Amino acid sequence: MFRSFFLSRQWWHWSLLGTALILFAVWYRVQLDVKINDWFGTFYDLVQKALSAPKSITLSQYWEQLATFISIAMVYVTVAVLIDFFVKHYVFRWRHAMNDYYMAHWQKLRSIEGAAQRVQEDTMRFASIVESLGVELMRSLMTLVAFLPILWTLSDKVSELPFFGAIPHSLVWVSITWAIFGTLLLAVTGMLLPGLQFQNQRVEAAYRKELVYGEDDPARAAPPVAASLFQHVRRNYFRLFFHYLYFDVVKWSYIQVSVLVPLIALGPTIVAGVITLGVMQQIARAFDKVTESFQYLVLSWSTIVELISVYKRLRAFERQIHTEGDLPQPPAATQTAG
Repeated sequence: MFRSFFLSRQWWHWSLLGTALILFAVWYRVQLDVKINDWFGTFYDLVQKALSAPKSITLSQYWEQLATFISIAMVYVTVAVLIDFFVKHYVFRWRHAMNDYYMAHWQKLRSIEGAAQRVQEDTMRFASIVESLGVELMRSLMTLVAFLPILWTLSDKVSELPFFGAIPHSLVWVSITWAIFGTLLLAVTGMLLPGLQFQNQRVEAAYRKELVYGEDDPARAAPPVAASLFQHVRRNYFRLFFHYLYFDVVKWSYIQVSVLVPLIALGPTIVAGVITLGVMQQIARAFDKVTESFQYLVLSWSTIVELISVYKRLRAFERQIHTEGDLPQPPAATQTAG
């Protein structure tokens, strides 16, 4: 999965230089986020000044602030579009490298359950998911490095927290505590999902394989056999739906409550009137950026579950290259009607 791309001389210009380019683009976009955060402070302070004292600013000052935002946003959009285009090629090259490696060992792999799906579909999904999670992880780390000092400094403007009183750099500790709580909460809630996703792909592959055989052999995919295999699919999906039900309740409840956390923390400071609207906007956005960085696992958990499922299938696939042992077989259907 990794050696065929990152340790191959054929692909080094894509794997190493391509990865470096993607990371640079992520870093640059984080710097643009910092500029936008600074713009929010300046812009809303200007708005507060205009609303509190009529005619205290000119229309040209207002337009100038909007033009500043547009100039930053256009650079952001240009970088985002170009790097997304590059990433699509990057992911396909990774898939190409994995495909070449597996097809070189096809005679050992062709008899494995779901072999065609793993080569055709799982290679693309694996490369795409790993790239996406990797970029998000680096973005989270870079955002944390950029915004944590900002939040650390802005926290000095917060007079006190509800129930806890005055705490130095309070919003940083609130952000860390809330993110750790959410990460542990969703990790415990979703601990059964990776195994269910893996089992789901196995029963789907068994059903699809029987149908493919039935296209050429009238004796295969008879209604009782197909019905039995589909029952395995149905049973596993219903289990998956149930476990995702309570997982989604916890996940979306946590995300919605997260909107209120900085507002609750800023409550006494806002009531005391010791910060301006611009500073409040800066604090709120910096808090969101830092919290999102700490919430990497929370926000990516569903994707991580999918990656674990794909990884398990490809890892079992690769073990067959080096061993002659049989892989565990999916639930089999009875070939005759009961």
